Amino acid sequence: MKEKKIVIVGAGVAGVNAATKLVDNGYPGELITIIDMGKDPYNRLPEEVMTGFLGAGGWSDGKLTYHTAIGGQLSKYCGEEKAMQLMDQVITNFKRFHPKPEEVQCSDPHEEPDFIKPYFGLRLFPVWHVGTDYLSEIAKNWYDYLVSKGVQFHWETKVTSINFRHNEIVMHSVKPEFATMDNDGIFYDELIFGVGKSGIDFAQQLANQYELPDEPKSVQIGIRFEAPQEHFQKLIDISYDFKLYRKFEDKGVSLRSFCTNNNAAYVAVEETYGDHSYNGHAKKDPKYLNGMTNFGILMEINGIEDPFTWSRKVVKELQFNGTGLYYSPTRVPSTTAEGNNVTAFQIDNLSKVEEVMGEYWVYIMDFIEDMKKVFPTLKNDWGIYVPEVKYLSPEPLVNYRNLSLTKFPNVHFVGDALSARGITVSGAQAIYVAEDVLSYYLRDTEYPEFISHYVA
Repeated sequence: MKEKKIVIVGAGVAGVNAATKLVDNGYPGELITIIDMGKDPYNRLPEEVMTGFLGAGGWSDGKLTYHTAIGGQLSKYCGEEKAMQLMDQVITNFKRFHPKPEEVQCSDPHEEPDFIKPYFGLRLFPVWHVGTDYLSEIAKNWYDYLVSKGVQFHWETKVTSINFRHNEIVMHSVKPEFATMDNDGIFYDELIFGVGKSGIDFAQQLANQYELPDEPKSVQIGIRFEAPQEHFQKLIDISYDFKLYRKFEDKGVSLRSFCTNNNAAYVAVEETYGDHSYNGHAKKDPKYLNGMTNFGILMEINGIEDPFTWSRKVVKELQFNGTGLYYSPTRVPSTTAEGNNVTAFQIDNLSKVEEVMGEYWVYIMDFIEDMKKVFPTLKNDWGIYVPEVKYLSPEPLVNYRNLSLTKFPNVHFVGDALSARGITVSGAQAIYVAEDVLSYYLRDTEYPEFISHYVA
């Protein structure tokens, strides 16, 4: 066996699925190291959304979209059939470590209702609902499995630099008691880079440092919309995680509702680069029922020269007193599942938001006004949290066979670092990389049935 040391930066959905694929197929866990700024699932607090085992999506979301048109361009790399097979494996893993796998359900709407026309289109695709309440237990079961296989973890550890030419990672502990200690170094033979949203700045730093060829991405920015569920029930009955959308191709702008949460739906604060933005999640336990719905209304804006910098600037200008903004004609900010107020500064008009967003704010307001026509009981019974953002740094060009950088073939970018934008696609990308690693390094092992499956 050609035993090579594999280092995974990021213990999110991508990194965890990669490690699982490797150890499931005989790769020695002792040769796999995972580094993450957050905590293991036994010590990670519910409000620690951005870092830690299973990342953001696997800790506070739990909806697995099941279509190649959502969440990135997986089929671009491996083809439609293979992409669906990879997503199947991600869903299987969530069921495998679920304490009650029989409660994982799939919604699969097929017919677009007439009542939303001509105001919106509706994207219909299957979604697996894992249940936010179960994510902590899934994480613990999954983590215990990887530890039992010998996988090494470095928790509360920040990677400060990576030398792609000498295969070296420099890292240090973020624990206060170790803050004055020197940086540690670790070498790798293969690097899987899956840092998630909280590491996009670092990914951009590496791209600049090594002059990685890339493909520019669009801006993804908007708001988190919240209202009583009753206003949307006739659409929720058709599509639980509905995706309303519209396009203005001549303007380079499209809009979509995103990540719909119902029944026991709560707005969540995300802190990235020191600024607040908003997301949402839904509990499954009946004791958390609050009769609310929340979803993002996101604009995809093309043609902005430096979309990443532009998005950062907009988010920063939409902060007040260290947090984001809340506006409603009639309502007050809601509470978290723990009963705390959602952190936001309430404003009584939208002039500041309009000033910062400029011409693009009109698209958001038109979207809301047309929702009031489609859902006539909605009227002014809604509120918005500003902003919601999906930071997409320029996508580094990769080899389609294994998602390795074109300049560094043993460095593989996956997940949000490769603009995946979703749980299922992030995990699928990582499994795709792990399959290639296995096919190359296990050629000489005693696993002929595995080799015949993966090696062409």
